[in-house]
Parts: sequence; C-alpha cells; structure tokens
Amino acid sequence: MFGFGKAKAQKGATQTQTLKIGLIGLGKIAVDQHIPSIRANKNLELVAGASPGSRPQGVVAYNTLAEMLKAHPEIEAVSVCTPPQVRLSVAREVIEAGRHVFLEKPPAATMGEAELIRDLAKAKGVSALASWHSRYAPAVEATRKWMGERPIKSVHIVWKENVRQWHPGQTWIFEAGGMGVFDPGINSLSILTRIVRDIVIVKSADLHFPSNCQAPIQVEMNMQTDLGLPIRADYDFLQTGVQTWSIFVESEAGEKLTLSMGGTELEIDGKTIIKEKEAEYSGLYAHFYDLVKSGTSDVDLSPLRVVADAFMVGKRIEAPAYIE
Repeated sequence: MFGFGKAKAQKGATQTQTLKIGLIGLGKIAVDQHIPSIRANKNLELVAGASPGSRPQGVVAYNTLAEMLKAHPEIEAVSVCTPPQVRLSVAREVIEAGRHVFLEKPPAATMGEAELIRDLAKAKGVSALASWHSRYAPAVEATRKWMGERPIKSVHIVWKENVRQWHPGQTWIFEAGGMGVFDPGINSLSILTRIVRDIVIVKSADLHFPSNCQAPIQVEMNMQTDLGLPIRADYDFLQTGVQTWSIFVESEAGEKLTLSMGGTELEIDGKTIIKEKEAEYSGLYAHFYDLVKSGTSDVDLSPLRVVADAFMVGKRIEAPAYIE
C-alpha cells in the first residue's frame, strides 16, 4: 500500500521501511500516548493530525481528516483517537481512502459498528488494529503463563479510579455510547480475555447510572468461563485516594496472584515477581507496524462483547446525579 516497504532501490541507497502516520483526534490520549510513542519508533513517522480544535505543539494540524489527507497524500495509515460515538464514520473515511487504520479502544461504540469496520478493512485490503493497550502491560503475559499451568479457582477484578482526575471535561464519556466506567473497565476486560483462555460469559450485572447520565458510573458484574470458572468485577468511577487497577487470582491449590497497577506489577504469594514502568503504546505501535508490513489485521472484539453483554443482561440502578 502506497510506498511502504517499496522504496525504489538505488545503488548505494538504503531501502526505507518508514510507515507514515496521521492522527485524527488530538485530545488527551493522543498527546499523552500516541504522539510520543510514534515519535519514539524509528519505523514510524508522524506526518500530521486532524482535530476541530486541539493543536498540540509540534504537530501540523488540520480541521478535518479530509483536509489532512489532501494536504499529505503520503500518509499511509491513520490512528483514530476520537470518542467512540463517531469512530465508525471516521474509520470508514480512512479505509475508503485506502489507508491502514489503528483504532483507539474501544474500536467502536457498538459490536455492530466494530464488526463493520473490520469487514470494511478486509474488503479494501488494508490492515486494521483494534488496540487493547492494557494487554501490552509488562506483567500480563507472565500472568497468562502462570494461569495456564494450574487449575484456577477464582478471578476477581477491582478497577476503581477517579473520573474527575483522569477524564476532566470529557463529557462524552457519560453520553450514550460513551461507556461510562466501562471506558477504563474495558482495559481490565482486555487483560481478562487474554489471561483466561476460555470464553467469558456475563451472568449478571448491576449498572449504576447517575440520574443525569446515559452511561454507568459504577458496575458490579458476575461472569464465568464456559468451563465454569467464576469471575467477579467491581468498577467504580468515583474512587478517591489510592486508585486501584488490580486482578486477583486464586488457584485450586490456594496460590494467590495479584496483577496490579494496570498490569505493570505482578505478585505471587506475597512475593513481587514483576514491577516495571508502563510502556503499552510502544508495544502497540510496534505490533501495528508488523501488521501493515505483513498485510494482516488484528481485530479481536472479545472485550467489547463482554461490555455489550453486560448492558444486555444488566440491571439498571439509579444513582445520584454526577457533577464534575
């Protein structure tokens, strides 16, 4: 696609493999994660961005995706960092323009939209990545290996953070399709569906909706695998003090594993095994580069399916109005 990996060979010249990327949506996640991760990868080049308002320092920016692609036809891939409610229309525009697409999580507002994006990319012959950044946390694969080596008795997710601290001014998160507390909670589900090797089924859920919001602010959810492993999840967007992003696992033999700080720390029976800094997006972009290079896609929708199932079987409970 385009010139990626196909630079003209000249005598004495080195063939370039740089993937030229544009960004759509220049908000907090783009500034905090995408822009520095792209710039830190020698195989990638950040060409420009598009946003109706945001103008991060050092980024050539346009008001719309169409304007960006017209001004920079050399762009080969686009990272979509918009709120999920508009992700389908943006991704469709990217794919129809023949560009590869990197989708910030969740890949879309609904399963139907996410499946359509996947199918559009396949039909167009471009690579697509539904990015689940928490799967690239340093202790996730070690947890998966540990769980695969022994019978497991139970799994308990505790994912609690302060929405006012982590999502200031992001009103879209409590609108229909914004997912509310599932916006961070889906990170735990992306880890869960990686470390548990069987299908995860939602059995029940209590969804607490503020009286002035269209998405939940707290959730208690019971799940199990198709083989009967019980899984509990407790999500809270009103956590004060210490923020908690942990998964607790107990084996049939009584061994206890704690995966904490979003997957950066691993403790087994009270002993610290892994404690590393977060570097998830660098891993994601390395994976995206490899997908484009090989002409393949990675659109796993299992975390989004669990959230969708929670809304389908969940009980709506009214909570006090949310005031930022």
